[in-house]
Amino acid sequence: MAELRPIPFEQLLARILVEPARQQSLFDLPLRKIWRPRPDLDLSVDVHGHTAQSPIGPAAGPHAQLAQNIVLAWAAGSRVIELKTVQVLDELKIPRPCIDAATVGYNVEWSQELKLADSLREYVAGWMLVRILRELDPIGLGAAAAAAEPVFELSVGYDLEGLQSAQMRNYLMQAQNVASIIDELRPAIADRRLRDLDFRPELVKCVTLSTFHGCPPEEIEAIARYLIDEIGVDVIVKLNPTLLGYDEVLYLLHDRMGYHELSPRRSAFDGDLKWTEAIALGHRLTEAAAARGRSFGVKMTNTLVVENHKKWLPSEEMYLSGPPLHVLAMHCVERWRAAFGAVVPLSFSGGIDQHNVVDAVACDFVPVTTCTDLLRPGGYGRLGKYLDNLEEAMVACGARTRDELILNRFGKAAEARRLVAGEVEEQGVTVDEGELQARVVRMAGVLNSHEVTARVTGDPRYAAGKNGKPPRKVGSMLVLLDCLSCDKCVPVCPNDAMFAIETPLEELHYEDVVVDEAGVLARVPGGSWTVKKAQQWANFADACNECGNCDVFCPEDGGPYVMKARYFGSRASFDASPGLDGAWLEGDADGLRVVARVGGRPCRLELRGGRAVVEDDIVRVHHDVTSGAIVSAELRAGARGPHKLSGALFLTLRMLVRGALDPSRVNPVSAALPGRAWPSVGA
Repeated sequence: MAELRPIPFEQLLARILVEPARQQSLFDLPLRKIWRPRPDLDLSVDVHGHTAQSPIGPAAGPHAQLAQNIVLAWAAGSRVIELKTVQVLDELKIPRPCIDAATVGYNVEWSQELKLADSLREYVAGWMLVRILRELDPIGLGAAAAAAEPVFELSVGYDLEGLQSAQMRNYLMQAQNVASIIDELRPAIADRRLRDLDFRPELVKCVTLSTFHGCPPEEIEAIARYLIDEIGVDVIVKLNPTLLGYDEVLYLLHDRMGYHELSPRRSAFDGDLKWTEAIALGHRLTEAAAARGRSFGVKMTNTLVVENHKKWLPSEEMYLSGPPLHVLAMHCVERWRAAFGAVVPLSFSGGIDQHNVVDAVACDFVPVTTCTDLLRPGGYGRLGKYLDNLEEAMVACGARTRDELILNRFGKAAEARRLVAGEVEEQGVTVDEGELQARVVRMAGVLNSHEVTARVTGDPRYAAGKNGKPPRKVGSMLVLLDCLSCDKCVPVCPNDAMFAIETPLEELHYEDVVVDEAGVLARVPGGSWTVKKAQQWANFADACNECGNCDVFCPEDGGPYVMKARYFGSRASFDASPGLDGAWLEGDADGLRVVARVGGRPCRLELRGGRAVVEDDIVRVHHDVTSGAIVSAELRAGARGPHKLSGALFLTLRMLVRGALDPSRVNPVSAALPGRAWPSVGA
C-alpha cells in the first residue's frame, strides 16, 4: 500500500518555475482553466481581518492536504483555503480506497495522513509557492496577482484531551507564526530575489473545530473556549446534519429526494448535539469570543454517517456528501438562522457546485467551500466555472461587489433595510452608515437563505434520479500501455499523482534470455513489443494515497493507480512499498540507474556512456540502447535456473526513463533530476 510522502519543496518549486511556460499548465492544471478576475467586478470579502479576493475555496479534505493541492486550489480561483483537518493521532491507517464520488459522494477518510509537523510544513510550503507565483505571475493574473493572497483556515479535531496535548498545542501555536518553517525552506530557493520575498509568517487566525459524532455539547464548548482563551484564535464550530433529527433527515432523503438506499446510522443521532443544546452553546460562545476580542462562527455542515450499502469502500459505514448533503445543510442553515438571524457568521460546505455557488454566496456564507464536485472529471478546473457564474450573476443583477450581489440576487434589499431599521429603533442605538449598511447586507443574506432552502428542497437536480448513474465502464481491463487515453485520471486526482508522459510509437521484436537448471544461458525469440499511442499515463507513488478516485472515473477496469507505470520519489519510498511494482530513477555523474520491481521481482537498469545493462538476481543482459537488441548476457555469480529474463523488460524500462525525462516537459520525476534528459543517457 502506498503512503503519502510530501514532495520536497525544491522539486515543487522547480515545477512552478518551468511548467507554465513549457507546457502551459501548473501541476497539470491547464492555464486556460486558471481563474482571472474581471477588473470591473469585486468578489472580495473580509475574512478574519484579511481581504480574500473571492469567498470560494476547498473544504478541509483531500484538496488541502499537500503543498501542490494548495497551489492547485489557489490557481483555480480559491482564495479561502480550509486546510486538511489534523488531530493528535497522526499515524492513522485510512482504509483504501477511501473516496467514491461516482454518484453523489462517499468517503471513509476523516483526518490528515501525515505527521503533524509534516502537515504544517506542507501548508507553509503551499503558502510560499503561492507567494512566489504571485510575484512572478507565470500564469497571467496580471494586476489581480497583487490581491490574490489566500486566507488559510485551520481545521482540527477531535476531542479536548487531544487538543490540549503538548503536540497539538505546539502545532496550534506555531501555525499562527510559521517564521521558523519559512526560514527552513528559504535556502531551497536559488533565486535571491525570490528567496528574500516577504513571506508573511502569520499563517492562520481562525480554527474550525470538527468533532466526532457523539461528542458531548459540554466538550464542544470546552474545546471552543480553550481555542479562544488559550490559543487566541477565532473559532468556527462545524455542526453535523444530525441536528435535524433522524426523522427529518430520513424524510428529506427518502420522501423528498428519493435516496431510499441510504440508511443514516441512528446511533449517530442519539449521541449528537441537539438543537436546544446547539443554540444555547452558540449564545455562550458568541459572548465568550467577543469578550476576548475574537469571533465565533458556525459551519454548515459536516458529512452524514450512513450505512455502507455499496460495499466498494472497505468500511461498515461511510460519510455522505454531494447533492443530498446540500439540501440537508440548507435546512440546518434555516433552523440556525431562525434562532440567530445574522448575529452568528456562517460558513458553508455540502454539495457546492457551479450551479448553486451563486445562491450560496448570496446567502452571505463566508467561506463557501467545496470538495465532492472537485473529485469529478475536470478536477480543480471546475472551480473556474464557479467564479465565472458568480461574475455573470453579478452583471445580470447590476452588482459590482459581493455585497451588492447579496442585496440584488433575490430582490431582498428593501425588506432587509426595513427589518434592520426596526431592529435599530427597537434597540435604541445609534449606528453609523457603514455599520448600518453591513447589517442590511447580513439581513439580506438571511432572507436569501430562506428563499434558497425552499428552492433546493424541491429541486429535482438534488434528487436520486439525477444523481444515481455512475460513470460508464466499457468492460476492458487496463494494462500498462495504450489505454483509452481519456485523460480523466489526471484531473480527478486531488494530489496531482497521475500525470502524462510522451512516448514514441514503436513496434519492436525482442529476444528473451533463458537459463536452464544447469545454469546454461540461451537467447530465444521473445515476442513483439508495441507502443501505439504517443501519450501514456503514469502514477507518482509518493503523492498517491490510493484513494481510488481515478478508478471510479476511468472507463476501464483495474484502476490507473494500480495498473499504470508507477514512479517513486526516493529509494526510501521505493523500499517502503515492497508490495508495489514501480521504478525509482537515480542520476549520478556518469549516468542513470533505474531500480524497479516488475511482477514483484526486483530488477535494475543502468544507463552509462551509451551502454544499457538490465539485471535481476539471476541474469545480467547488455542491450543496444537505440535498437533494444541484446548484445550479450551473463549469469550472475552463484545463480542458477530455471529462469527467464524477457527483452521486453529493457524496452519497458527504457520507455519509462525516456517518457519521464522528456526534455520538452516537466513532471514529478524530472523535477527531482534537474538537467537530466533521455538524450543525455543514450538515444
